[in-house]
Amino acid sequence: MKKNWWKIIAVVFVLYTIIAGFIFRVPAQPILHESIRNLYFHVPMWFSMMTILFVSVFHSIKYLSNSTIESDIAASQAAHTGMLVGALGLITGSIWARYTWGAWWVADTKLNGAAITMLIYMAYFVLRGSLDEDQKRARISAVYNIFAYVMLVVFLMILPRMNDSLHPGNGGNPGFNKYDLDSNMRMVFYPAVIGWILLVVWIFTLRVRLEKVKRKILFND
Repeated sequence: MKKNWWKIIAVVFVLYTIIAGFIFRVPAQPILHESIRNLYFHVPMWFSMMTILFVSVFHSIKYLSNSTIESDIAASQAAHTGMLVGALGLITGSIWARYTWGAWWVADTKLNGAAITMLIYMAYFVLRGSLDEDQKRARISAVYNIFAYVMLVVFLMILPRMNDSLHPGNGGNPGFNKYDLDSNMRMVFYPAVIGWILLVVWIFTLRVRLEKVKRKILFND
């Protein structure tokens, strides 16, 4: 139980987010209206993606320094997990765009940057699948993973702040924190961020364990 306390927090916070996210009062804002509730899901999912992809690049850097298979497994499985939650982020963002901007996809710097980032990481998996020798695959993938994370930072955090963007807090637009995120929303939003990040980390640890079991079975065979 002592080792699993963070998993309990993850489950409690995510369940709390789902329930409170649809029940608690939200500020009546023009254009956003009730769609502002998506803040509890879309934004924490992107935070989770960036967190777990940072874990991935950390283990890639670690592999380049120690060349252990455990680091390669952790890097690849963190990237897999990041793409899972990234896809959910794109889906929730597209739904939000439909009800606030009138289209499932618009010519927005951050939206396009997110799509490009996903394609860059998809190329990471294609690269891994095209190399047969373990050490060669791990080393080349680690180098590419560092490049991919740098591009993620550029496309999602730097360019949207330098160009026009419909996203709050980008392109000169005020962020949610300034006008919309009242005390009631903070009671849900902050636990949502913590809960989703912990849940994604949990998924990552399960993927790592599963990959190690697969490798052990193949090795024994």
